[in-house]
Amino acid sequence: MSTAEITIRSIQHYLYCPHRWGLLEIDKAWEENFFVTKANLIHDRVHNPEQHYNAKGKKVFTAVPVYHDQEEYNLYGVVDCLEIAEDKRGMPIKNYEGNYKFCIVEYKPTKPKEGDYRADDLMQVFAQKLCVDYIFGCDCDANIYYADVKKRIKLPLKNNFFEYDCRLKILLKEMREYLRLGIVPPIRKGQKCSGCSMKDLCMPSVKRMNTLLSEIEAIDKSWLNTQ
Repeated sequence: MSTAEITIRSIQHYLYCPHRWGLLEIDKAWEENFFVTKANLIHDRVHNPEQHYNAKGKKVFTAVPVYHDQEEYNLYGVVDCLEIAEDKRGMPIKNYEGNYKFCIVEYKPTKPKEGDYRADDLMQVFAQKLCVDYIFGCDCDANIYYADVKKRIKLPLKNNFFEYDCRLKILLKEMREYLRLGIVPPIRKGQKCSGCSMKDLCMPSVKRMNTLLSEIEAIDKSWLNTQ
């Protein structure tokens, strides 16, 4: 296969900030902060590939590996939670009796202040849907679960499938071109960086000369006082 593999999670990283994505994927840099740690803890509670259970008439599987190996996509990743429920209009599953409908549940720590979901999160889940549909031959639903408000939001992936599919293909081409060239994308104009874990690596703060001089003088005085 000639196209580079893309992880589903990196799509969200690229949409959030192409420059940050480049630091992660090309420079192999990484830094965590409170927000990243909080998200990791939530996913750790969900991600157990050996865990599956029944809940409210559904079979629930966590940390489900998925992929789509057609060249125009060439995606792989992990679905936080995949629910299947018996439905006559659904699809058969090997080793299970009857037909089932599928639903993805992606876990996020906090609901956005404006709107029901973030565009980058939606595109991440859309890529998951493509993979699940490809593997199981279904047309799955998808929700985002926000831990802070303990609420699910259904995503309009089916209604806007062709729009999102076209956008995803454009994104994948952009990402692969940066990977091929080994170039980190420039910082996007108007990018919001205050909550980013990579802020200090991306834009390290520089102290003014007079501040540095005063700190040096304080160190000198402290050293002289010990003599």
